[in-house]
Amino acid sequence: MRHDVDTADIQAIAYSGFGSLGGARYLLLRVADPKASRHWLRSLEVSSVAKTLGNVSQRLSEVKQVAFTAAGLRAIGVENEVVSRFAPEFVDGMAGSENRSRRLGDVGPNAPSAWSWGSGNREPHVLLMMFASTAGIEPVVEQILSELDLAGFELIESLNTTDMDGIEPFGFADGISQPIFDWDRPRIPGTKADRDYTNLIALGELVLGYINEYGLVSERPWVSDHERNAAMLPVNMQGAGTRDLGRNGTYVVLRQLAQDVRGFWGWIGDEAARTGIEPDALAELMVGRRRDGRPLADLEVGRTFPGVALDDADINGFMYDTDPDGLTCPIGAHVRRANPRTGDLPGGHQGAIDDFLVSLGLTTRHVRRPTSSTLPWPRNTTVWPYKRAEDDAIASARFHRILRRGREYGSENNPLAPDPIRKDVQTGLHFICLNANIGRQFEFVQGAWLASATFAGLSGEQDPLLGNREPFPVRPIASVPQPTDGFSRPGLEARCRRARGIPRFVTVRGGAYFFLPGLRALRWIASD
Repeated sequence: MRHDVDTADIQAIAYSGFGSLGGARYLLLRVADPKASRHWLRSLEVSSVAKTLGNVSQRLSEVKQVAFTAAGLRAIGVENEVVSRFAPEFVDGMAGSENRSRRLGDVGPNAPSAWSWGSGNREPHVLLMMFASTAGIEPVVEQILSELDLAGFELIESLNTTDMDGIEPFGFADGISQPIFDWDRPRIPGTKADRDYTNLIALGELVLGYINEYGLVSERPWVSDHERNAAMLPVNMQGAGTRDLGRNGTYVVLRQLAQDVRGFWGWIGDEAARTGIEPDALAELMVGRRRDGRPLADLEVGRTFPGVALDDADINGFMYDTDPDGLTCPIGAHVRRANPRTGDLPGGHQGAIDDFLVSLGLTTRHVRRPTSSTLPWPRNTTVWPYKRAEDDAIASARFHRILRRGREYGSENNPLAPDPIRKDVQTGLHFICLNANIGRQFEFVQGAWLASATFAGLSGEQDPLLGNREPFPVRPIASVPQPTDGFSRPGLEARCRRARGIPRFVTVRGGAYFFLPGLRALRWIASD
């Protein structure tokens, strides 16, 4: 572990997803009595990264983590002037404006007005995350719930989780392709290596107060030396006379996503019958991976890249260089949208002359037939010169990576043979991600890549899993709105290359932005 990382001050979820603890519960709370709430928070045992790095024989059997919305910080007693110094997306809130809702795809049935929690008097103030064994989580939750009244909190929602053994409700392996952060050795962004895709990301993209992918330290909230209890916080190295409230903290995005498992596999069955391919194969094209998590055929690049361990190479050691036109993995597939695996230069770093020609836009991509392929059609292989006009449509992935910590919820069901009696199985994902910059990371991925109907030069198709399918108003506004319910599969024969009328498979039930403070900042927030 790097000597400059204060592991004792960082909440543990930034380092570990607690995979060995199968039980998890998320309590959404509102502050009813600020003084009592602060007193209770001072007694709460919150685990740090340092604790997760302890002796294996002393592995944590119970973990609590705590985060606050902007409204929660105000409600518990943080001055409004201090709250205004946080990131604007956090201050506004996920449901804070119609413009943000449109960008995130939170319109129609996904609109905040239809959520179970997250807006109005159902906006949470505090997120309390608890982890324990599957058998041990209930006693932990019951103890906390028994304390809430005296602790000055009201319970809005208790979000249960289900340990589905790494398989999300649609039936695909989940939790794959996480970025690796430079906890052990400082990464130097902006080198020639970054012209290619990298899975090794600067810690400042996750934790506030450290160098990010721009080689800068992210902006952080602060308090003046003369403000309340400022001496409890570390000195702000970037502002004389101020204390650092944000250092060792991060922002948490929580979204409750209800998944229509029956609807998904019902549509897959109908479309598979129309196109004459197997349902599993069609579903894998939409997701962009095989059901067991392995990449689709012919995506291997024959080399390694930073941030992918050897024992992870079989499921994560691939890029899309060998498939620029989406013949193997459709360009609009879910995992290709969520992480396009691009570098600062399409195709990677090839030398000074190549870089110069590409920067001037003077080159075009050539296509050649591979010497071997498991595909029944010619595979596109990128060779010098790399540049295509379409390649500029996707930003370099390293500036937009997020760390996912979500868990599934609801009743397990066989996605290929759903129980006909259980017509309304309530299941889905509590999506949780950590990022240092909500706008540049989560909101960019969600808005520009997943919810966009024009991702990477496509037209009329959102993410095949998460899309809301609401028509997209194009300019001029009087024009006929553009549909967003298509999905292109270039590798199939002509009559099967595009699907239309895809229904909505995922509905947002709630969401909020939270600040996960460092432990010193938590003590300051909870101080009188």
